Amino acid sequence: MLRVLGLALLLFATTTIAEVRDVQTYFFQPKLGDFKSELQTARKEGKTGVLIMFQMADCPFCERMKSTVLNQSEVQDYYRKHFLVFEMDVKGDTPMVDFKGVNTTEKDFALKNRARATPTFLFFDTHGDLITRYIGVTKDANEFLLLGRYVVDGVYKDKPFAAYKQQAQQ
Repeated sequence: MLRVLGLALLLFATTTIAEVRDVQTYFFQPKLGDFKSELQTARKEGKTGVLIMFQMADCPFCERMKSTVLNQSEVQDYYRKHFLVFEMDVKGDTPMVDFKGVNTTEKDFALKNRARATPTFLFFDTHGDLITRYIGVTKDANEFLLLGRYVVDGVYKDKPFAAYKQQAQQ
């Protein structure tokens, strides 16, 4: 009897552990450098929009998000289902085309969108309009999933994320 109970607990424990996967492969999508074109892809695929994580090299908070939240399979699957997801270097000189079709660099695009602290997560709709921003790290994967639902469900139109999060915790 004790053996059966132990086996049942072991099975339950292994099914509740989230799979950890590579962030670059399973969370971020490769950038083509033309975000106007990416909007067409997002619309064609029925996405809610585009999520860009603004980060920089040696940012400990960016690394924390990548190693504790963005590497979780549940987070990756949810975000890839609803968004095209990219990362961008706030100090990068890589040329790109913004959502309006203007040639720029990653650094200038970050400045234009007031992404100064890292990480900054900006959510854009399928027309390239900024719909919400989140600066810093989330407490855990569940809070980051809540942020995704906040955008996908359109709650950002009616209340700030802090109020939504507080209501969800009650």
